[in-house]
Amino acid sequence: MLYKRRLFTLLEAELNTKEITVITGMRRVGKTTALNHLHDLIASKNKVILDLENPLHRKVFEEENYDAVWNNLKPFGLVETEKAYVFLDEVQNLPELSRVVKYLYDHRNIKFFLTGSSSYYLRNLFPESLAGRKIIFELFPLDFSEFLVFKGVQQSIKKTFAEKALKKNMISYEKLAPYYDEFVEFGGFPSVVLEENYDRKKMLLAEIFTSYFEKDAKNLADFKDMSKLRDLILLLTARVGSKLEIAKLASVLSVSRETVYNYLAFLEQTYFIILLPKHSGSVDRQAAGSKKLFFCDSGIVNALGKVTQGQLFEQSVFQNLRGKHKLTYYSKKNANEVDFIVDSKIALEVKMSASKQDMTRLKRNSEKISLKENYVISQQYDENFDVILATDL
Repeated sequence: MLYKRRLFTLLEAELNTKEITVITGMRRVGKTTALNHLHDLIASKNKVILDLENPLHRKVFEEENYDAVWNNLKPFGLVETEKAYVFLDEVQNLPELSRVVKYLYDHRNIKFFLTGSSSYYLRNLFPESLAGRKIIFELFPLDFSEFLVFKGVQQSIKKTFAEKALKKNMISYEKLAPYYDEFVEFGGFPSVVLEENYDRKKMLLAEIFTSYFEKDAKNLADFKDMSKLRDLILLLTARVGSKLEIAKLASVLSVSRETVYNYLAFLEQTYFIILLPKHSGSVDRQAAGSKKLFFCDSGIVNALGKVTQGQLFEQSVFQNLRGKHKLTYYSKKNANEVDFIVDSKIALEVKMSASKQDMTRLKRNSEKISLKENYVISQQYDENFDVILATDL
């Protein structure tokens, strides 16, 4: 059964465009499912789908003469007399593919669809001559609305934050709250969501991390000591939702700060972590400020180490916001902080249970950065118009 993701609508609109369609994201988020879905929608038989984790499929593109690559594709049923559709899965396994794709894109009537699990390789996959000719789509683990689709549960969708705050419903909340608890604990990887046995959910999460570390980390990274990268990941787990102190991490690991920065860049480029920039009117200051850490998925966080329920809840809220909005956070030395600034317009504070003090503090901090709209995101039900329920995100 195909569970339609929110991104599918945008991807389907690319079926008849010329540009190269690139789907990127961490392992096991559903990129291959998306690719197969698009492949099935193409009415033409002049199409092929290849998995570049398969060495025989990689061999198709390992030619010095790129015209020979086209000849290698012909046995898969492609003909020159009409437009061809080439679907390539896991392209990070063949970084030199860029030149082949560029040549075939320029000289043949081919529509390419590519997937990969490293934004570094995919964003730099093509030479400057193809700038503007590829469109990159990022696929993440499920947010809560998609989670409910996979569970076969209906949710009343409220489009704006104001509507979410004003139109709360206790009956709907009580129906959805147990699902949100599961979402917080086990996250949004599709295979984990569809698994009903809780012990097997834990096993699947452990396997997803092992696959990431053994395949992406070891194959894509060029680090001398992989044990240091592993140790950094475990250190980061306890820091979910916190600002990173690079010097402290470097000291604990007994490595240089530059090494820590390199590790963090790799983890971010392979979608394992996300580093949230500090809110500022200046792009330069935003880049220079300390960043706030989140992981790809709350289930992965839970599988890697012990964290507080508050940290897991904030991680889950981040997952619900990231695919739809540009996010930053606000912080000052005197401890005034706003958890999320959404699209530079709306301030959100995350609390397991909202209090009047939380709302007053958020309003005061929002005014300091000239934001008029602000809400507390609560896991517990609250009728106040300044509160949005996590189940409504």
